[in-house]
Amino acid sequence: MQFLILAYDATDAGALDRRMAAREAHLASIAEYKAKGHMHIGAALLDDSGKMIGSSLIVEFLTRAECEAWLNADPYVTGKVWHDIKIQPCKIAPSFVK
Repeated sequence: MQFLILAYDATDAGALDRRMAAREAHLASIAEYKAKGHMHIGAALLDDSGKMIGSSLIVEFLTRAECEAWLNADPYVTGKVWHDIKIQPCKIAPSFVK
Protein backbone atom coordinates (compact mmCIF):
# COMPACT_ATOMS: atom_id res chain seq x y z
CA MET A 1 0.00 0.00 0.00
CA GLN A 2 1.31 3.43 -0.90
CA PHE A 3 1.09 6.46 1.36
CA LEU A 4 1.65 10.18 0.87
CA ILE A 5 3.29 11.70 3.92
CA LEU A 6 3.21 15.45 4.51
CA ALA A 7 5.34 16.34 7.50
CA TYR A 8 5.63 19.96 8.57
CA ASP A 9 8.52 21.17 10.69
CA ALA A 10 8.09 22.71 14.10
CA THR A 11 8.33 26.50 14.03
CA ASP A 12 10.02 27.27 17.35
CA ALA A 13 13.45 28.92 17.56
CA GLY A 14 15.31 25.58 17.89
CA ALA A 15 13.55 23.81 15.01
CA LEU A 16 16.27 24.32 12.38
CA ASP A 17 18.99 23.23 14.81
CA ARG A 18 17.05 20.01 15.55
CA ARG A 19 16.59 19.40 11.80
CA MET A 20 20.28 19.79 11.13
CA ALA A 21 21.22 17.60 14.11
CA ALA A 22 18.94 14.78 12.90
CA ARG A 23 19.51 15.21 9.15
CA GLU A 24 22.34 12.70 8.65
CA ALA A 25 20.53 9.96 10.58
CA HIS A 26 17.26 10.75 8.75
CA LEU A 27 18.90 10.51 5.33
CA ALA A 28 20.63 7.25 6.30
CA SER A 29 17.28 5.80 7.37
CA ILE A 30 15.66 6.92 4.11
CA ALA A 31 18.50 5.31 2.10
CA GLU A 32 18.09 2.05 4.02
CA TYR A 33 14.34 1.93 3.43
CA LYS A 34 14.77 2.98 -0.22
CA ALA A 35 17.10 0.01 -0.75
CA LYS A 36 14.34 -2.22 0.64
CA GLY A 37 11.82 -0.76 -1.84
CA HIS A 38 9.79 1.30 0.65
CA MET A 39 10.66 4.80 -0.58
CA HIS A 40 9.41 6.09 -3.93
CA ILE A 41 10.09 9.81 -3.73
CA GLY A 42 10.83 12.51 -1.23
CA ALA A 43 10.91 16.28 -1.48
CA ALA A 44 11.41 19.22 0.82
CA LEU A 45 8.40 21.47 1.36
CA LEU A 46 9.32 25.13 0.88
CA ASP A 47 7.63 28.39 1.72
CA ASP A 48 7.35 31.18 -0.86
CA SER A 49 10.83 32.45 0.00
CA GLY A 50 12.42 29.00 -0.50
CA LYS A 51 12.85 28.21 3.21
CA MET A 52 12.42 24.52 4.07
CA ILE A 53 9.27 24.02 6.15
CA GLY A 54 8.82 20.27 6.02
CA SER A 55 8.97 17.15 3.91
CA SER A 56 6.82 15.09 1.60
CA LEU A 57 7.30 11.43 0.77
CA ILE A 58 5.54 8.70 -1.11
CA VAL A 59 6.29 5.43 0.62
CA GLU A 60 5.14 1.84 0.32
CA PHE A 61 4.47 -0.61 3.14
CA LEU A 62 2.20 -3.65 3.42
CA THR A 63 0.03 -1.92 6.01
CA ARG A 64 -0.56 1.49 7.53
CA ALA A 65 0.70 0.07 10.83
CA GLU A 66 4.07 -0.74 9.21
CA CYS A 67 4.20 2.76 7.73
CA GLU A 68 3.47 4.31 11.12
CA ALA A 69 6.08 2.10 12.82
CA TRP A 70 8.74 3.29 10.36
CA LEU A 71 7.62 6.89 10.72
CA ASN A 72 7.60 6.82 14.52
CA ALA A 73 11.23 5.61 14.50
CA ASP A 74 12.45 8.18 11.95
CA PRO A 75 15.03 10.61 13.39
CA TYR A 76 12.92 13.61 12.31
CA VAL A 77 10.09 12.30 14.49
CA THR A 78 12.20 11.16 17.44
CA GLY A 79 14.24 14.38 17.18
CA LYS A 80 11.07 16.51 17.26
CA VAL A 81 11.75 18.08 13.84
CA TRP A 82 8.35 17.22 12.37
CA HIS A 83 5.41 18.33 14.47
CA ASP A 84 2.43 18.07 12.11
CA ILE A 85 2.32 14.82 10.11
CA LYS A 86 -0.40 13.70 7.76
CA ILE A 87 -0.54 10.18 6.29
CA GLN A 88 -2.82 9.64 3.31
CA PRO A 89 -3.17 6.39 1.36
CA CYS A 90 -2.44 7.00 -2.32
CA LYS A 91 -1.64 5.21 -5.55
CA ILE A 92 1.10 6.29 -7.93
CA ALA A 93 -0.31 6.57 -11.46
CA PRO A 94 1.02 3.82 -13.77
CA SER A 95 2.48 6.39 -16.16
CA PHE A 96 4.83 7.57 -13.37
CA VAL A 97 6.10 4.11 -12.40
CA LYS A 98 9.46 3.16 -13.90
